[in-house]
Amino acid sequence: MIESVLTRKNVNVKTKITVKSLLAAGIVALAVLLPQLVHIAAGAQGGAQWLPMYLPVLLGGCLLGWRWGLGIGVLSPLISFAVTSLFGNAMPAAVRLPYMVAELAVFAAVSGLFSEKIAENGWMAFPAVLLAAVSGRATFLLLAAVFQSVSPLSAATAWAQIQTGLVGLVLQAVLVPSIVLGLSQLLARDKQ
Repeated sequence: MIESVLTRKNVNVKTKITVKSLLAAGIVALAVLLPQLVHIAAGAQGGAQWLPMYLPVLLGGCLLGWRWGLGIGVLSPLISFAVTSLFGNAMPAAVRLPYMVAELAVFAAVSGLFSEKIAENGWMAFPAVLLAAVSGRATFLLLAAVFQSVSPLSAATAWAQIQTGLVGLVLQAVLVPSIVLGLSQLLARDKQ
């Protein structure tokens, strides 16, 4: 979506990369900060229920496309883990980190595959987010099932976490497309 705006404005490649880098850095920062705020407000269970890191990652995919989204999806949990480990309370937990990296990478990449369509029609953010959520959660469950013999995270545990996070996914299935639609309308005004 952002690519189409920058192209429409005849922005050169260097400026495009700078703008996308700054947006991606801001989205990753939000993906690190938002879970902290949710944990303060709703406790440890709040993170599992509301999935606060997923919202910026989905937004990053929708806005920046699959390549940048993939980077955001991979970097968000890694940076969050690194930063929060310094304070003695790693988020996500080390056992969940590889699964979350893979899951969020899928979330962002799948939503990012719709980025061009979203630029044409903001309503495409709804199927983008839904397909990304299903794909990402399926990836998490599949990885947990495949590696349960060598990991303390079993498929049953992953399934329970998926069920706990349904509330957050439903909220994000409304919020992310609404944010994208709002941005689309703002950017469309700029077009005229």
